[in-house]
Amino acid sequence: MTKDRQITYRSEVLRKGIHLLSLSIPVIYSVISQATALWILVPLACLFVAIDILGHKEGWVRNTMLRSFEPVMRNHELKVDDIRLNGASHVLIAACACVWLFPKIIAITAFSILIVSDICAALVGRRFGSHRFLDKSLEGTLAFAVSAIGVVLVIASISSAPISFVVIGAFASIVGALVENISPRLRLDDNISIPGSVGVTMHVLTYLISGVPNPH
Repeated sequence: MTKDRQITYRSEVLRKGIHLLSLSIPVIYSVISQATALWILVPLACLFVAIDILGHKEGWVRNTMLRSFEPVMRNHELKVDDIRLNGASHVLIAACACVWLFPKIIAITAFSILIVSDICAALVGRRFGSHRFLDKSLEGTLAFAVSAIGVVLVIASISSAPISFVVIGAFASIVGALVENISPRLRLDDNISIPGSVGVTMHVLTYLISGVPNPH
């Protein structure tokens, strides 16, 4: 998450509950083709970006958004003088990029880690975070890494991937945890930086370690 307004913990849980719905994207992508996924995701991403922009330009659109989502919106999402996309738009842009750029199993893994581990890092960090580590809490970063490795293990089990996939995924999970932690100083939305860092790491290491399935 970017460093901005500290919404209440209850609102954080609600926001992450909405975020969890995005896990349907890798689940659905696992049973459809890359082309079909892009035909679905690209129009959705364009729609959400358009609504975002209209929310800054048209009062009635903004008022509708505020009535529905203001308690879970962060500070930058509430500003009217600075057009910045909200979390949902970034998630859909990230989904499009993952599906387009990465082999299917890597895209599914990177995006699943974004959803599951970002939630774990945020909720654990806010509730139990008491030790500073880089830009955020040690507890939140560890929660991200552990849950991300768990995601890798689940996907490896479902897809019957070799141990090399687990090794690559575990390393990428640690990279993703560190990137999520320092996303404020990188000035990147973590909905983009997390799957990007995980996906690129896995994709590069795929060429260095043999035996990882890389089908689209």
